[in-house]
Amino acid sequence: QVQLVESGGGLVQPGGSLRLSCAVSGNIFSAYGMGWYRQAPGKQREMVATITSGGRTNYVDSVKGRFTISRDNFKKSGYLQMNSLKPEDTAVYYCNLVIDLGGRNYWGQGTQVTVSS
Repeated sequence: QVQLVESGGGLVQPGGSLRLSCAVSGNIFSAYGMGWYRQAPGKQREMVATITSGGRTNYVDSVKGRFTISRDNFKKSGYLQMNSLKPEDTAVYYCNLVIDLGGRNYWGQGTQVTVSS
């Protein structure tokens, strides 16, 4: 059973930084991509950043130049470095994992990020 556990959320002032981590447990016998999504109150969940098994990254326009997604395959972990945070970044952030072969999807439980003065 594959499980994802996010950490690193919290309250930060505008302009501040946070680093989210996603720890993957369980056996995965295929290459996989990882991603971060977020959902603000009253809004739909949106893709923030993704990274393929080959290391290719993609970002939603609103975070380009501020957020960086990365992964450590040895540690089976994913990360989202968030800089220059804005109040509009406030949301619950979810880690996502997609198995390349078959497309099976896994989600973490989410971690709250609040940007406020």
